[in-house]
Amino acid sequence: MSDLLRLATAGSVDDGKSTLVGRLLYDTKSVLADQIDAVTRASVDRGLSTPDLSLLVDGLRAEREQGITIDVAYRYFATPQRSFVLADTPGHVQYTRNTVSGASTAQLVILLVDARKGVIEQTRRHAAVMALLGVPKLVLAVNKIDLVDDAAGVFEKIVDEFTQLTTKLGWAREDVSEIPVSALHGDNIASRSENTPYYDGPSLIEHLESVPVDADVHGRHQVGLRFPVQYVIRPRTAEYPDYRGYAGQIAAGVVRPGDEVVVLPSGTRTTVERIDTADGELESAQPGRSVTLILADDVDVSRGDVIAAATDAPEPIDTFDATVCWLGDKPLRAGARLLLKHGTRTTQAVVGALLERFDEQHLAADTEAESLALNDIGRISVRVADPIIADDYRVNRHTGSFLLIDPAGGNTLAAGLVGDVLTAVEVGTES
Repeated sequence: MSDLLRLATAGSVDDGKSTLVGRLLYDTKSVLADQIDAVTRASVDRGLSTPDLSLLVDGLRAEREQGITIDVAYRYFATPQRSFVLADTPGHVQYTRNTVSGASTAQLVILLVDARKGVIEQTRRHAAVMALLGVPKLVLAVNKIDLVDDAAGVFEKIVDEFTQLTTKLGWAREDVSEIPVSALHGDNIASRSENTPYYDGPSLIEHLESVPVDADVHGRHQVGLRFPVQYVIRPRTAEYPDYRGYAGQIAAGVVRPGDEVVVLPSGTRTTVERIDTADGELESAQPGRSVTLILADDVDVSRGDVIAAATDAPEPIDTFDATVCWLGDKPLRAGARLLLKHGTRTTQAVVGALLERFDEQHLAADTEAESLALNDIGRISVRVADPIIADDYRVNRHTGSFLLIDPAGGNTLAAGLVGDVLTAVEVGTES
């Protein structure tokens, strides 16, 4: 079991995400006494009888004034069993782009629903986004369970509906858990609550401490080395007259001195001579580690190239199909000319065709759609000016993802996944 869990929260507005995160920080003793005192004073000023724990996490003034979360905020807390990095994402529909960003590296997502509202449109949208991103584990936190009559019946109904949804979205039953909670009062957060006798599972923190996860958040399958070159280091000093290193972060695989590699897209083969870091040389390096590779031969390598394992190097591609979540205010149509950022390479791209729009509310595919609007999910064909070195997203999350960017303003317009990731979803066809 990994001693670090990367998780994210998602849910609709007013489902209680900030209160839940504040409760997690409070119950794990991850906040300082003066922070608690400040929150208590602010709560009293608002006329509240108990501390409003959401104030621990809604740091932006705009968020505090409106009582909503509008940005992704990363929180860190720990228990004796495990450490946690949590991305607290917004609930408003217009901030779905932030949810995509926050959940893109998550090993588990806590999806909140208000027990009084049940599974709503935004719940289904967020669940679909998590499925497309390939988030391995999902927790449905049915919040505000203390505010409904027949809590047991309400919880069972919500669980049944959510199970049908997640099954159709491709999750195995054992990868989805449901917990009734009251973030305000702390029911089933740190410990089991006597107020939910119908529930016999673990508390939320107990579940987070024990859930098995893959430590490699970059991919679900083992692939060879993928090393996008970020920077070419050539000091040209008297001490290092011939030094030539290639700096970047390992996206997949393991690298060791002596490994045979290929530089893509040129296809030049060589071997790794050594692995440099600021702390000295390494005998091996794992995914997520930032290093400088020294190659045995003086080969032509530039920023944007990829150094890959010679045994399973991917073929450079200039045309491919992809699934995208459209984040732009103006609709996406076939023929759009954009920039595509993949790893450390940015190149011009053209959207060749809109193949289908995915209706996440009814799990149906609209093959007649002519555009994608804000927050729409769809499958498109893409042609790029310079080949990219990509794996299918289902094979490796890091090398299978990309961004589409507005060439005029530089704004991110879409999060893209190489390949047809919708194949895991039970998709019908819109009539």
